[in-house]
Amino acid sequence: MTALRQHLHAHPELGYAEWQTSALIASSLEQWGYQVERGLAGTGIVATLKQGDGSKVLGLRADMDALPIQEEADRPHASRQPGVMHACGHDGHCAALLAAARLLAAPDSFNGTLRLIFQPAEECQQSGAKAMLEQGLFQRFPCDAIFALHNWPGIPVGQFGLLAGPLMASTDTVHIRIHGHGGHGAMPHQAVDPILVGAALTLALQSIVARNVDPLDVAVVTVGAVHAGSLSSVIPDLLDMALTVRALRPQVRELLLERIRQLTLQQAASFGASAEITVDPCHFPVLVNDAEHTAFARQVVLDWLGEQGLYASVKAQTGSEDFAFMLQHCPGCYLLLGNGPLEGGCMLHNPAYDFNDQALPYAAEYWQRLAMAYLR
Repeated sequence: MTALRQHLHAHPELGYAEWQTSALIASSLEQWGYQVERGLAGTGIVATLKQGDGSKVLGLRADMDALPIQEEADRPHASRQPGVMHACGHDGHCAALLAAARLLAAPDSFNGTLRLIFQPAEECQQSGAKAMLEQGLFQRFPCDAIFALHNWPGIPVGQFGLLAGPLMASTDTVHIRIHGHGGHGAMPHQAVDPILVGAALTLALQSIVARNVDPLDVAVVTVGAVHAGSLSSVIPDLLDMALTVRALRPQVRELLLERIRQLTLQQAASFGASAEITVDPCHFPVLVNDAEHTAFARQVVLDWLGEQGLYASVKAQTGSEDFAFMLQHCPGCYLLLGNGPLEGGCMLHNPAYDFNDQALPYAAEYWQRLAMAYLR
């Protein structure tokens, strides 16, 4: 497992371009007796193995893609692809699920149908999960339940975090363009300054979470990019802003988007400017774990490791995850895998991050135990 994980880490591939990763996974599964369907959403894989009557169907999913980040760490298995690295641990997710697949390929391991879904492009705004669904994932390969996990720095190795209900936030990207009237920086009274409008709007947007959202709800409105002008003495015509918007309830998401629209239009008008608001059609919904399947996933941990195997402080996250799309179509659970303490390490999406290989046996054996428990 460690050798495979480190090989994948050294050869990362971006979303929808996981050709070598996909080929390695597919060839391994075929050798172990799985029926492998390649090409769903380009590089996606669905591998099926039936034992016994094959009636009950379980899906397990792992993501394959890396991030456009330059790795900043001196390790033997560091990325050999400039500007690309596995900064989120998808290399570990693939290695663990492959190890479990090999164990479960032994005769009489279970009674039912096991589907292993290796998904491309989880990190892309053009979600790989959504693309697989649009290409008929659950119509062609139906599942009774589906599960996935993600490594999580800060949770001790050997522990799992489980939470029923909302676990990961919805995410939207909002683009705002302020139309002013350019002019000379020395004569601002003859212009309508979009930079002034943008500055005022940035402050006003922070009032949405502070004053429009119930304090017991979770919401985030972050202005992540502002672009305008090129010379100190010139007031530009335009200012562009980009926002990320997060929520843990669909109703809160709708409120945030509506208030952003209202504030933007009215704030611009108050300065004599105008504005355009565009919400990217690609967005991730709230990831909601089904209560029954979360309880089942928790019981697998308890039967194996006892209470010490459960991370007691798990809570909903404002990060997002496109497995949410799959959970909208099939009940299941998304759980967190302990990747070790943050002290001396770093969080996901950091250029120095690395998956903790000590977590691999826990992830692989968990998948084996969960499959054998579900497909008795």
